[in-house]
Amino acid sequence: MFGSLVTIVSQTGELGPPPKDVPPPTPIRLPHCNPELHGDPQPSVVLFLQQLIRPTELTEAHFAALGVHLHADAPAEDVLPDPSYLPIFSEWEGVDLDEARRRDETFRRPLCNGGKSPEARSFLERRDELSIPNQVAFRTVRRIKPEPGMQQARLGNSYEFYKQMELMASYWDDTSLPPIVPEDDEEEPPPPPPRPTDASSEQLPAGAAPESNTRSEADPEAKPKKQPQRTTYRTSPGTQMPAEFRHNFISAFVKLIAYAFGCNVVPPRVEPRLQLLSPPFRKKSNVPFSQMATSFPSGCVFLCKAPVTREAARAGIVEGPIAAVSARNTMNFNTPADANIDFGRELVAALITAQHRARESQTEKRFGEGKWWATMKRWGGGEGGPIGREVDGDSIVGDKDSAVPKNSEDDASHKSSSSSSSSPSSHSKARPSSLPPIPMRGQPVNKKPRKNMSIYDCYRMVRLPSSNWDKKTKYATIGKVKGTDYDDVFVLSSLFHHFSVIRVRVPKKLLDVLGGELEGAVHPKIGPEGESLRSWGKLEMWRSKWFDLFVVEERLEAMRLLWGMMAWVMREVDEDVAMKNA
Repeated sequence: MFGSLVTIVSQTGELGPPPKDVPPPTPIRLPHCNPELHGDPQPSVVLFLQQLIRPTELTEAHFAALGVHLHADAPAEDVLPDPSYLPIFSEWEGVDLDEARRRDETFRRPLCNGGKSPEARSFLERRDELSIPNQVAFRTVRRIKPEPGMQQARLGNSYEFYKQMELMASYWDDTSLPPIVPEDDEEEPPPPPPRPTDASSEQLPAGAAPESNTRSEADPEAKPKKQPQRTTYRTSPGTQMPAEFRHNFISAFVKLIAYAFGCNVVPPRVEPRLQLLSPPFRKKSNVPFSQMATSFPSGCVFLCKAPVTREAARAGIVEGPIAAVSARNTMNFNTPADANIDFGRELVAALITAQHRARESQTEKRFGEGKWWATMKRWGGGEGGPIGREVDGDSIVGDKDSAVPKNSEDDASHKSSSSSSSSPSSHSKARPSSLPPIPMRGQPVNKKPRKNMSIYDCYRMVRLPSSNWDKKTKYATIGKVKGTDYDDVFVLSSLFHHFSVIRVRVPKKLLDVLGGELEGAVHPKIGPEGESLRSWGKLEMWRSKWFDLFVVEERLEAMRLLWGMMAWVMREVDEDVAMKNA
């Protein structure tokens, strides 16, 4: 009802000057970590990785144990296995909608979901929407009237993208515009020429005003009012920006392209973790073989394919994952250790995606299934009983269910009432017995009954570890080339307000080794270039350049690469041909 009023109020307001006393901007220093194959392989890569306890312990030796070989700043043609899926902007310059419809026959390709790739009109619309200058789009987001002689920008489907960018502009300077020059650094205009002091040197006509008076009266009217170039100004440093702003910003950019291909960014219902299972080993000869399971968490989300049927969509079922979206809040990359940690997070996200895709047509096998320590009572099949302080009858620290049962309270109250009626002097002695015992330390007694079990009771239960499979995710290797022993996994990485696409070629043998299988021969293999290879070969990666999404030209390049990636991953598998870098 008050929407029009808000628009009127916003349009009548004037844009003010940049704020004063703004903290200095956060310096943008992107990490540089380019691991290459070197050194001899580790006897057991899983046991070597399981020794990691803190992120600061991550070194290049761990990347070498996996056989990581990174191609940094790779062109878009190398990031994609088949560069023919990349659209070329030069071929679409000056193309109208009628011409775009005629090109649909060659532009659109069949997809794995039964449909076809988006129309050429959709590609042109995304290109035109992302070509809008930031400050012009911010006027539409903030409902500010356009500059004189300009029309209001139509954001279309990119409205959410510019909305999230406008939020980030309060913490980061708009790099598409020149930096703001402080008022103290601005050059002062040259002083006006001196005016003559001798009145007899100049003869003024009758009725004419002096030149000084004429200039002083005309200057305020002749000088036009200066309009500020910017709509938004940075008011805080980038270190104070909430982490969800970057996640929403990158998700809006990815959804802008992925929606047209029938995909969406889906937050995981189960925490994504890289599962590591060591090969069977034993410390002594008379001890049976055992395995050790660990996991590394990741804060990434997944790009998944939306279901085709309406019933599956309502149930929240997704297929995939197709790629991992990793937006990190790290700001300082002053040391090589900081760059290694950030690269390790990207690598973990890629391996998690590869593990999830490899679950296609498989059933979950939880660690400890069928083992005595996960099915029989502690310890060694004993009957159980009180342990620790339970033997002394003391209350357990932190246990809220340690209150006196209701029956005992009723009996105590009944006794206190009967004793009080018989002798008043015994009332003070019987009353304290009806109160529940006060724990020595920890939380106070809970007055309401607990709906779930306490932490101590959960610890005493003998059961398997929690499941790491999502019941509403149909795991599938979407886009995998048939007949190959590897899987190309994509990671959409983001730092600051930059975006990068990473392709990781994960061998199937490496996934089997991370799942507990033996690595095979310990002796390294020799590659074509003389490098030492593992039993699975090498873990090859291609990283694109870092695209600044605040700059129009760079975000158009990122949009082109993302469009080509979606077209290749969602292609119909039957049309697979010899891929590049295969």
